[in-house]
Amino acid sequence: MASRRQTSRESPQKAAKKPQRGARRPAPGELRSRWDRLHRGDCEPWPDAQRIERLARKQRAFAATLEAYAGPEALARELQRAWGEFHAGEFRAAIEHGERLGPLGASVANKAAAVSTLYSPAGAPAALATLDAAVRRLLALVLGRYSQRISILKALAEGLAGRVRSHLERTLALEPRHAEAHLAFGLYHAEIVAKLGALAAALTYGAGRDAALEHFARARRLAPDSPIVLMEHANGLLLLDARRNRDEARALYREAAALAPGDAMERLDIERAQRGPG
Repeated sequence: MASRRQTSRESPQKAAKKPQRGARRPAPGELRSRWDRLHRGDCEPWPDAQRIERLARKQRAFAATLEAYAGPEALARELQRAWGEFHAGEFRAAIEHGERLGPLGASVANKAAAVSTLYSPAGAPAALATLDAAVRRLLALVLGRYSQRISILKALAEGLAGRVRSHLERTLALEPRHAEAHLAFGLYHAEIVAKLGALAAALTYGAGRDAALEHFARARRLAPDSPIVLMEHANGLLLLDARRNRDEARALYREAAALAPGDAMERLDIERAQRGPG
């Protein structure tokens, strides 16, 4: 939920819609070989035909989507294509492609929505509309980004903080090693403490500094080479105590800036890291 400001010379709307510099859509075989590295933070399973068949046996919603395609192999190829668009920085195409794939495409559509709006100006109508559509698909990451856009006070007043917490707790109950969920939970605590103060944050929302630091530490252990994990950890430290934590935050940004990007999303994050904390 921490804020991240766009400072590049290029229009942020254009940067979100076009493929990123040096980005290339990976072939299915290449995408498979890089999948575990790229999805260490979100634990997204490889979308192959076997997984789709298992989901179809368990969930009627997935079975209905499968019926619209010529078998699980064809649907798996479409889902892999959508993820390829995401990793190449074709975020708008990934959103649209994911939406067409129904429940199976919700993850790629939502993640593309969250990333594509990171560098848009706060309050931009197009960014809010994109996030609003994603919020209706109910992912904690997107609810957190939406909360950033409308200000944390408004998010608290509208009850979004409780929804974010509920979804994050559910995510971590299902997958305790979900690095991005730990990161988001750390930011949840840090944002509320920063805005309300330690006592009010604890009494009203059960948020606290120690919980924030623990979630940040877990995210770092699970995804130590993720630029977004390093930067958002730094942002969280600045929220908790900007004066005391400034040197540590800058060191985390330098560490993120020195990483090699694995895809377009990481390239955007590393470029942000190279500009330093806002």
